[in-house]
Amino acid sequence: MLIEEIKLNVPYEKLNLDTPKKEVIFTGYIIQNSEQYSKDRKRPALIICPGGGYAFTSDREATPVALEFLAKGFSCFVLRYSTNPSRFPVSLLELATAVKMVRENAENWDIEVDKIAVCGFSAGGHLAASLGVFWNHPILSPVRKSEEQFKPNALILCYPVITAGEKSHKSSFVNLLGRNRLAQKESLSLEKHVTDKLPPTFLWHTYTDPGVPVENSLLFANAAVASKVPIEMHIYPKGGHGLSIANELVNTPVHNVGTWIEFATEFIKNL
Repeated sequence: MLIEEIKLNVPYEKLNLDTPKKEVIFTGYIIQNSEQYSKDRKRPALIICPGGGYAFTSDREATPVALEFLAKGFSCFVLRYSTNPSRFPVSLLELATAVKMVRENAENWDIEVDKIAVCGFSAGGHLAASLGVFWNHPILSPVRKSEEQFKPNALILCYPVITAGEKSHKSSFVNLLGRNRLAQKESLSLEKHVTDKLPPTFLWHTYTDPGVPVENSLLFANAAVASKVPIEMHIYPKGGHGLSIANELVNTPVHNVGTWIEFATEFIKNL
């Protein structure tokens, strides 16, 4: 396996954005073929966006998630995207650039070019879902060279921040937009932007999540169904927020919640 930090060369200037003071970190955990057991195999890829309310990127939703999906046969990438004080669309451009990077290197990294998924947790779920609805939006036109260059083949949304409405996670939108642009938050209420161009989407949430209400996932799922986009959704009856892989490694063992990894794996592999 190859583990390395990959330079993204994000073209901030093409969207007239200031370059963040802290460089974005993109770490690859890439399974390499071996003459002994997988000479010509191609594997799905997963780009992981940790949560953190757009204030930071959570460790528990980074490498531990990559390790779980590596064991399932995915090459994984963790994107430590820019957070507060960087504002929208900085992190969106970074994720789009990451998808482009993986797609362009699919042959070199033995990746199935049509199975590049983005997995996001909480605010990272908002980022993943943002690319899911905005991959073909004019906001990315200055950096888009081909129609589906930035489109993920699937989304995995884990207790995602979605809505800017009544059930919103308010601090995420403050960190993403800044207080002086908070009036624009409805434009980033993602359930309102779902069309039939949304990639197939896997969602999970807990019914008792006290941080990001379960309605966030329900709103997005309902919008996807209305647009006839394939989805799979799991709502677990118990568990708090930020569960990640829901085991002892991340100090959040919750009975049965960790099953989402198996379900998500099958969802991606059956695309």
